[in-house]
This record gives sequence, structure tokens and C-alpha cells, in this order.
Amino acid sequence: MDFKVTNTLSEDEKFIRETVFIEEQKFKIEFDDTDDIATHIVMYLDKHPVGCCRLYKQENEYHIGRIAVLKPYRGKGYGEKILLEAEKDAKKMGADSISLSAQVRASGFYEKLGYKKHGEIYFDEYCEHIAMKKDI
Repeated sequence: MDFKVTNTLSEDEKFIRETVFIEEQKFKIEFDDTDDIATHIVMYLDKHPVGCCRLYKQENEYHIGRIAVLKPYRGKGYGEKILLEAEKDAKKMGADSISLSAQVRASGFYEKLGYKKHGEIYFDEYCEHIAMKKDI
């Protein structure tokens, strides 16, 4: 297992995000200007991309987003490993907490890793989301 951490959106990350968010989940808007300012993290197994996320700072707060794992690799703990790698990188950048916008159906995954819900449920395109935060 290896991580590639860059300041640019790689073709591997594009592939993962297009597969998970556009093809599987039918989101229409996947790429945005935040990609230009984010740190991008891609996880590899035997040189094959498995999952990814992005990390960015906005208004003095650190955020993790676009957390995705390709279907054949789900349920094996890789999502947790990607998230922990992002938290480690955020801490190196000076973060003492991390925020994310979780799909409500996945909020239990984040709660197991110490994230707490705050605010009301809202929709991103057609999908229910909830803001979550964790001290690191």
C-alpha cells in the first residue's frame, strides 16, 4: 500500500472520482475550483489506484472531501486508511481539527473514526449530506 500526495489532480484520481461519483452515484458536478487549491491523496495497491480524497484549507478551517474507494476495494478498511493519511497530512499543515461533508448514508463510517455531526441535513444535488468535524 502506497500513497501519492500531490498538489495537482492526477489522472488516477480523476478516474476514481468519475467512477464513484459520476458513474455509480450519478452526480453531475464532480470537479470544481477547489481542486486547484487542494492537496490530493491517492492510495495504491500494487501500483493500482484504489481510492482518493482531497484536503484543503478554507477560511482557517481544514476540510477533507471527495473521499472515494473503487467498488472492488470497499469493505476492506481502505477508506479508513485514506482518511487517516489525510488527517496526518492536515496535522503536518497545522490543523487541529478537520471538517467534512458526509453523505448521510456514510455518516456511521465517519462516526466510528471520531467525527461528530453538526448542523442540519442538506442536499448536494439529490443526495442528503451532513457536516461533520473531528479534533485531531
